[in-house]
Amino acid sequence: MRIAQLAPLAESVPPKLYGGTERVVAWLVDELVALGHDVTLFASGDSRTTGKLHPVWPRALRLGRKGADPSAACAMLLEAIARRAGDFDVIHSHVDWLPLPLLSRLGVPFLTTMHGRLDLPGLPDVVRQFPEACFVSISDHQRLPLPDAKWVETIQHGLPSELLQPSYEEGSYLAFLGRLTEDKGPEDAIRIAHAARMPLRIAAKIPRAETAYFRKHLQPRIDGEKIQLVGEVDDAQKQPFLSRAAALLFPIAWPEPFGLVMIEAMACGTPVIAYRSGSVPEVIEHGLTGFIVENEEQAVKAISELGKLDRRRVRARFEERFTAHRMARQYEDRYRELIAA
Repeated sequence: MRIAQLAPLAESVPPKLYGGTERVVAWLVDELVALGHDVTLFASGDSRTTGKLHPVWPRALRLGRKGADPSAACAMLLEAIARRAGDFDVIHSHVDWLPLPLLSRLGVPFLTTMHGRLDLPGLPDVVRQFPEACFVSISDHQRLPLPDAKWVETIQHGLPSELLQPSYEEGSYLAFLGRLTEDKGPEDAIRIAHAARMPLRIAAKIPRAETAYFRKHLQPRIDGEKIQLVGEVDDAQKQPFLSRAAALLFPIAWPEPFGLVMIEAMACGTPVIAYRSGSVPEVIEHGLTGFIVENEEQAVKAISELGKLDRRRVRARFEERFTAHRMARQYEDRYRELIAA
């Protein structure tokens, strides 16, 4: 098949540092190419892919020139796919709602994967405007606020099986990986680590909008010894960071659509201790790949029970459930259905 992939422009594909959606798009494109498809990636010019890159903006917006207008970049993305729509059998969008008015009028089958939260005002009205548009969710929980959307499948994320290698040794610290925002639970992670009397290492980016939150609530608690801030990590740094951890803490306070870091930890053989929220029960198997808890007290207790988990089994479940190859095969089936219809 001739497949177009539309990626967000905030980060390159894959991202240089932090970034979930763009990383998943990179893995998907590479797997589809390996399966023999002709794939064109519409993304920022600093992206890298085994497919054909159509650069629509010179550099990713977050790391590019300050003051770049995101709306102008998006306009370039829409114009690029409008001009080349006839080159493709199917178009796969990862940029949420923005392209729907255009894609609905191009006469080419298209699919949209929703990567963010959907419990926001106004979204049901948008869905009603595009009753024939097909959507993929990344968890069953994600789609609950929009039951009227035309959901064709839930396709959970997957990553290349060889990307992160497991360690079966008992880890020496707790890990936190993600954005330093309140809803990701970094304050909870710090309190849990203190209560469990274990060191915590935090590998995370500080969004510009969250600088005040970081300085007020987190920075005073980071002592550089028991609580260490590692900063953003790339794929090479992520491997040892996760594989040497006793567990990944995932104390989220929002309806997480998927939580890529959970399967990254599993790929390293590292169990996950997570609050029961959003997609967590669909990803973590309690007592097998980690523990699903309700609060800090239960999280501390779960840390004391990590010895009951088999890190080899954690890695095995990752290989059985969360590889990029499995993800690409599921999308391949959906593309064929759209084209046939």
